[in-house]
Amino acid sequence: MSAAPPVVRAVDYRDEAHRTALVALLQAYARDPMGGGVPLPDDVRSRLCDDLAALPAAASFIAWQGDAAVGLANTFESYSTFKARPLLNVHDLVVLPAHRARGVGQALLSACEAHARARGCCKLTLEVLSGNQRALRSYQRFGFAPYVLDPAEGEAVLMQKWL
Repeated sequence: MSAAPPVVRAVDYRDEAHRTALVALLQAYARDPMGGGVPLPDDVRSRLCDDLAALPAAASFIAWQGDAAVGLANTFESYSTFKARPLLNVHDLVVLPAHRARGVGQALLSACEAHARARGCCKLTLEVLSGNQRALRSYQRFGFAPYVLDPAEGEAVLMQKWL
C-alpha cells in the first residue's frame, strides 16, 4: 500500500510550527551536496522567517506527511518586462531524502503553480545544478524546459557575483 499523497500548505511565517519546519527543511537542503553542503549560519536561521514575512513578494509552501514536514518550496515574485506581467521564481525546492520519488516535489510545484496563476504570473522560473539529474527529470516532468529565445543563440545561463 502506498503512502497518502502529501498535503501542501502555504507557510505562515509567524506560526511557530511553520517557522520550525521551514528552517529545519532549509537546513537539510543547505547541508545536502546539492545545496552546497554547508549548514546555515545561526544568524540566518534566527532571522530568516521574520525577513521572509517582511517581503511581500515571498511565499513558501511546506509538504506534510501527517505531522512530518517533508518538503519545502520558497518562492519570490518578480516581473517579466517582455510580458509586462509578474513571474514566480521557485528559489528553493527541497524534499527530504527519505521522501524523494514519492510525488512530494510535484505536489510542491503544483502549489507554486497555483499561487503563480492566482497572482496573474506569466511563468514559473527556477535554477538547478546541471548535475542534479533527479531534479532535472522532475522539473521536466512538470513541464519546465531550458530558457531559449533563439536556438542559434543557445540556452540562458545563470550567473552570480557575491557581494
